[in-house]
Amino acid sequence: MQNRTRLAATALTIWLAAAFAGADPARVDTLLQKRILDCNLVRTEVENYLDNHVAAMPKVESVAQWEKIIKDLRRDLLDQVIFRGEAARWREAPYRVDWLETIPGGPGYHIRKLRFEALPGFWIPALLYLPDKLSGKVPVVLNVAYEPKQMRCINLAKRGLIALNLGWIGMGQLGTAGYDHYRLNQIDLCGTSGVAPFFLSMTRALDILLALPNADPSRVAMAGLSGGGWQTIFCSSLDPRVELANPVAGFSDFKTRAHFQEDLGDSEQAPVDMAVIADYTHLVAMRAPKPILLTYNSKDDCCFASGHALAPLLAAGQPIYQLYGRPESLRSHVNEDPGTHNFLKDNRQAFYRMVGDFFYPGDKNFSADEIESASEAKKPQDLLVTLPEPNLDLHSLAVGLAKALPRDPAIPSNRTAIAGWQKERRALLSRLLRIKDYRLADEPAGRERGGDAAEAAVFWRLRLENGPGEQWTAPAAEITIGDPKSTVILLSDKGRASAAPEVSRLLAGGARVLAVDLFNFGETATHTRYPIHIACSGGRPLGIEAAHLAAISRWLAKGRGFGPVRIISLGPRSGLIALVAAGLEEASIAGVEFDKGLKSLKEALDRNLTVEDAPELFTFGLLEKFDIPQLAALVSPRPVVWK
Repeated sequence: MQNRTRLAATALTIWLAAAFAGADPARVDTLLQKRILDCNLVRTEVENYLDNHVAAMPKVESVAQWEKIIKDLRRDLLDQVIFRGEAARWREAPYRVDWLETIPGGPGYHIRKLRFEALPGFWIPALLYLPDKLSGKVPVVLNVAYEPKQMRCINLAKRGLIALNLGWIGMGQLGTAGYDHYRLNQIDLCGTSGVAPFFLSMTRALDILLALPNADPSRVAMAGLSGGGWQTIFCSSLDPRVELANPVAGFSDFKTRAHFQEDLGDSEQAPVDMAVIADYTHLVAMRAPKPILLTYNSKDDCCFASGHALAPLLAAGQPIYQLYGRPESLRSHVNEDPGTHNFLKDNRQAFYRMVGDFFYPGDKNFSADEIESASEAKKPQDLLVTLPEPNLDLHSLAVGLAKALPRDPAIPSNRTAIAGWQKERRALLSRLLRIKDYRLADEPAGRERGGDAAEAAVFWRLRLENGPGEQWTAPAAEITIGDPKSTVILLSDKGRASAAPEVSRLLAGGARVLAVDLFNFGETATHTRYPIHIACSGGRPLGIEAAHLAAISRWLAKGRGFGPVRIISLGPRSGLIALVAAGLEEASIAGVEFDKGLKSLKEALDRNLTVEDAPELFTFGLLEKFDIPQLAALVSPRPVVWK
């Protein structure tokens, strides 16, 4: 009751103050709600950014030239994308494999349960399908997420192959919140690659398969649907041990994804900075001359429909396979029945044909027809693999990494030392966030005046450009009453349309208020996975937004002569942007004030947020170098105020 009374009193105070100053809160709300941008503009700008920041396939004239290119690509993807930070140690760490009970399968095969560490303390469940009669060396197949894989594994075992059914992060037994794919970016925040556990789980599984006494290292295959299709292309292109690959409806190239939002995929499919080095077109071509079957579905109701996903991949891969004289090794299959997101009988039989053609050439006894085995399918509880408790997950990995961060938290206490520290740390922050100097062009988008209150509102499209490949537009509403005494830029996590109470309060205090929606806020809010792809393409959403805010502050302070401006932020995302911008922009920003601002970046981990919740909070490596106190110290001696 007291809280309701206090809230009512606060609302009344704001209303009276605004009314006395001539601002009608309802009128302010109407002004803030006004749409300024075309509905499709933000998406077009993101598509343009991604189109211009993704690595293009090179022109290749010889096998020798291509071999040099892919050697460099593999090295760079492994060192600069997958095994960054602490993941470099995980790469070389010893890991354990526990062989557990054997359960009966069906006629001709049995199933062995096992678990292994992708990295120390991070256990993965798996099932090994073994033919009852094994002699000599036989092909081995790694079967990965997303769909139930029993029919495929059973059919392979009945044909005499060894099949490993790999449990997957975010699915099945590893389907709890801590393994959610969008929490891998918590690890990114700590300066370690969040995609590394995903990759290591696949390469460790290959180690296990190839250590089996009957495994034929020259006949290693990998197949999977959706996320499993991504796993298949990602692993088989970077690990030369995979001889035959069948990714099913698992990826399209990055430029295609930009224009087909259903293809944007999970965080691991767009790891930070990958697209700067290579696109999925490169990964397909990197398979040459080894066999690959690209399977897609014509009416896919999830993602990666054949009509738009397949052609660019074939166009990239075919010239490379031609150079090797092996065009028949690059194949495609389009499923029409049912044509939806599936790895059902038609797609499985296409895979069996591929296995027969390349692992059993000329063997007339090998059939691609599926062996009916539905009655042999096990219930999920029968296939559970006991895992150690506690088992690390993506969240607990990040929490563990964050304990020792930032690595150098000390802030000098005397004025002379802090000036040098600030200069050095500003340069470091600018490099970390890939800060650019945006040119701003102001485009008026309308004007409204009140009646007797001398209230005025100007609407702006603030065009921010850094070359032809990067243009952004920030919508803003500038509201004044009478002759303002100061200027404030207002940001809100919920967008400017939600900020009427705060704007009314500021107007009542005599401020000019510029309420802005930076990229991915309010009117510019876009698909939650676009920021992931911007980071994949070498950008940093936090850096882009902070640089935009700095440019807007310069426009107000210098371009329009209003002097240094205050920034007021509502929410943790906009608060972090404001703090970074103020830390980097000394002359034009007078200080910052936070409502619900973070006191530490570790709060994002404490709340177990995902990158979709707050992309700025998971900027790669930010916590390794800075936490909120260090960022606030960059603003000093200008005020930083938490409400």
